[in-house]
Amino acid sequence: MKSLWIILCLLAGVGQAEPLFRELSHRLPEHRYLGGWNHFVGGGLSVMDCNDDALPDIFAAGGTGPAGLFINQANFTFAAGALPDIHASTGAYPIDIDADGFMDLFVLRIGQNMILKGGPDCSFTQATAEFALPPADQWSTAFSAWWADDARPHMAVGNYVDLKNPEGPFFACDTHELLAPHADGYHSTPLGPGFCSLSMLATKDATGALRLRISNDRQYYVRGGYEQMWDLAERRFLDASDGWEKISIWGMGIASRDITGDQREEVMLTSMGDQLLQIAQPDGTYTNAPFSIGTYAHRPYFGDDGRPSTGWHAQFGDLNNDGRADLFISKGNVDQMPSNAIMDPNNLLMQQADGTFQEMGQSAGLASTERGRGAALVDFDGDGRLDVLVLNRRAPLQIYRNETPDAGHWLAVSLIQPGGNRHAIGASVTVNGDMQRAIIGGGHVGGQASPLHFGLGDATQAEITVEWPSGQITHHTATADQIVTLSP
Repeated sequence: MKSLWIILCLLAGVGQAEPLFRELSHRLPEHRYLGGWNHFVGGGLSVMDCNDDALPDIFAAGGTGPAGLFINQANFTFAAGALPDIHASTGAYPIDIDADGFMDLFVLRIGQNMILKGGPDCSFTQATAEFALPPADQWSTAFSAWWADDARPHMAVGNYVDLKNPEGPFFACDTHELLAPHADGYHSTPLGPGFCSLSMLATKDATGALRLRISNDRQYYVRGGYEQMWDLAERRFLDASDGWEKISIWGMGIASRDITGDQREEVMLTSMGDQLLQIAQPDGTYTNAPFSIGTYAHRPYFGDDGRPSTGWHAQFGDLNNDGRADLFISKGNVDQMPSNAIMDPNNLLMQQADGTFQEMGQSAGLASTERGRGAALVDFDGDGRLDVLVLNRRAPLQIYRNETPDAGHWLAVSLIQPGGNRHAIGASVTVNGDMQRAIIGGGHVGGQASPLHFGLGDATQAEITVEWPSGQITHHTATADQIVTLSP
């Protein structure tokens, strides 16, 4: 780990502005994620600009209640939009499946999953049959997608407990599903064994290979399960011979970001208890971060409850634009689980100049103790500061405007290319040495399609390198404090 700390010290830059957020949840239409035990998990958010006005809009899963669509009206006001009737939803991911320039939605449900085809002015139509999504009746709680060529995307769906298994719910984890595009639609292949997945992410791992990471909830696999990595080229699970060490956690969500500056992405795994940050190594393996880094967030920071904390959605983002990626984690008890903290505030872990993280959720105004689930870090008002949105179980949505004073400069990068992979999923973007990758997946049952946001600190100019999915590398320059759209 010594080399990690040397790199982190070299990354030390400008001073840190203290983060500050103002809750504006009353400006959102009423919405709650509802349901009994089979909606203890789930509750995902999908954020995308569905009417091309440069203001992100929101899709929120509803559980046994209806899903909601909320159109950004500017100045942190939102109006309810029209959706087909959707119940039993657990989450959704934005994805332009047909490359027509309108974001579609892959909606995860208990029962048949759905594809909503996006159209002008945030119109969404039921298109499950149009895209020939194979019929399935499962409890879906994870999703990721990638492009293998210039056609339509490949997709993976992670399933939780098999509700048809009379011996369940314990030891009754369902298999997952790989969806491959064909001329007549999508063909489905089972992927197993399944260990009750709550998050999936297809991206390049520490070796540079495209692989599907699967994070699993041991609450229901109980014994014999573990975190999984599926090699998409070789079509097999990695094992110890590949350097893949078995880890069993209460896996809830996945976040990835290069925080050491070596062009390899670290991985954050949320859980009940320790939140596990894994540092990518030059040999292609991962090592668990030292406790001293400050990311384990294993108990509530109020200090009045020593029981373990429960993490759900995790996401990296530079919340004060100082050039260092910070980490937000939504928290909340599964329901009334007595072994874990009940009043469990969300975490805001701000990265310091030495590479450690400091908890600032309470002082920043993000310390809600509702049962948080899905979340998103998105610039909802175009001021260059990432705002925070959280979906709660059986409580209203919460949205927080980032009003951090003295925040640094910023740049947001949107990618567009010809062909089926219109938004260049899989591309890496490096701005002044800080790398991010365009992905679909991870999080907790939800994700976002928005420009990649980079904090620049004191810099007013940005040097940009894009490695496109084809392998082509392009170089660009831009002035700070704007959104730029790049093409190969």
